[in-house]
Amino acid sequence: MGREVGSSVYTRSQRTRYRRELRRNLDIFETYLDHAEFRDEGTVGVELELNLVDAQDRPALTSPQILRTLDDEDFVHEIGAFNLETNLPVTSLGGQGLRGLEGELSARMRQAERAAEESDTHVLAIGHLPTLTQDVLSDASWRSPGTRYAALDASVLDARGEEIHLLVEGEGSGLDVEFDSVAPEAACTSMQLHLQVAPEKFAATWNAAQAIAGPQVALAANSPFLLGRRLWHETRIPAFTQSIDTRPPEYAEQGVRPRVWFGERWITSFFDLFEENVRFFPALIPESREMAAEPLLTEGAAPRLHELMLHNGTVWRWNRPIYDPGTDLPHLRIENRLLPSGPTAIDMAANAAFFYGLVHHLVDERRPLWSRMAFPTARDAFTTCARRGLEARIAWPRLGSVQVSDLLTEQLIPRAIEGLRDLGVDEDLIERHEHVLMGRAASRRTGARWQIDTVATLEREGLDRAEALAAMTELYRGHMWSDRPVHEWPIGR
Repeated sequence: MGREVGSSVYTRSQRTRYRRELRRNLDIFETYLDHAEFRDEGTVGVELELNLVDAQDRPALTSPQILRTLDDEDFVHEIGAFNLETNLPVTSLGGQGLRGLEGELSARMRQAERAAEESDTHVLAIGHLPTLTQDVLSDASWRSPGTRYAALDASVLDARGEEIHLLVEGEGSGLDVEFDSVAPEAACTSMQLHLQVAPEKFAATWNAAQAIAGPQVALAANSPFLLGRRLWHETRIPAFTQSIDTRPPEYAEQGVRPRVWFGERWITSFFDLFEENVRFFPALIPESREMAAEPLLTEGAAPRLHELMLHNGTVWRWNRPIYDPGTDLPHLRIENRLLPSGPTAIDMAANAAFFYGLVHHLVDERRPLWSRMAFPTARDAFTTCARRGLEARIAWPRLGSVQVSDLLTEQLIPRAIEGLRDLGVDEDLIERHEHVLMGRAASRRTGARWQIDTVATLEREGLDRAEALAAMTELYRGHMWSDRPVHEWPIGR
């Protein structure tokens, strides 16, 4: 869904033709995978989404102006007019690679901040903007310009046949609200990690990423407030799932799969995931390659597979498979989508180090973790950790029920560190990220925990909820530029 499309409305005949072409793409892809040569350099990449706020730290619908000021192809629209996205250059982890990643994150945030200041706006790296209100998401101006966003909005609502319903457990009665658009998706801002993978290692790498998704999201949680309510530690997970859910409630009761999907089994090949996409999910944006003026096959080049790639972009797996035909050799990669944006560049770099290091370590284990874990156990851990953060207890092979903070400090962070060493990361950077990860896990002070505790402190001082959220957001924005990891931030003001 990153590419522009030519229409927001499609006919029945276009949908019928798209289905045929999608299956043809899948057959071509299966044959191609049997003999293709792929890049396998193990490079990494990052996409970072940012929120925009005004001087009072309220949502600022200024992304078109800021993008014009930036005039940089590495900054692009996201679906919300109060969002921006920046794409970092592809890099490798060896040596000082992680320092370069942290420096690039910081530089991009400061570049966006300088441009935003010209529109009396600021940037904020956070999973959910705490000051976001239902009024903003209900106003027609919430959405960024672009046919693809209009097409997504129309297609989801048409398929669902009724309004979007957000129902999330939390304080009091939780959140129970309806929208006539997919606007709640814009509330969810993330940091997405890309990892290039050799075909023969893809299944093991994807399985490893799925197995650790629960602890990964617990360690990085940064989205406890949505529309004024304290909900899950990582509320992005249920909010994103529900905001583009094409199923009416009856379909959900029947077990029809949601388009934001954890999955339901370990895989044995890269192709498994694309086959599931075509088998389980109807087309959401049925734009043919003819409409996009893109060829299917080019002599001497990897197949473009327009329909299959577009379809893959409308199935939002938390670990999404990516096929990139490239310009000379194609490559495969995993897009890890479950992390929130923020809080600081060092926190985000440490989150990346944890994921890349731990996945690398697990893939090379003699007895794979996922061979000892039922897939529903991994899925349940993901949900539990999103809800409770580092306070969650989950089931883990050979350990039984374990506090996730203890699992991280005693098992998973040390293994991630071993993985980083095996990847050739310089020792000073390993120590730097180990300090951040261990400090956060041991103190249980994630971005979510800091936000919850700070709002509670401000409310005890006499502020109401709206005032406390605004004051907390202002404090957060100041700390975000301090380069101190979130577990070292003071509570309150």
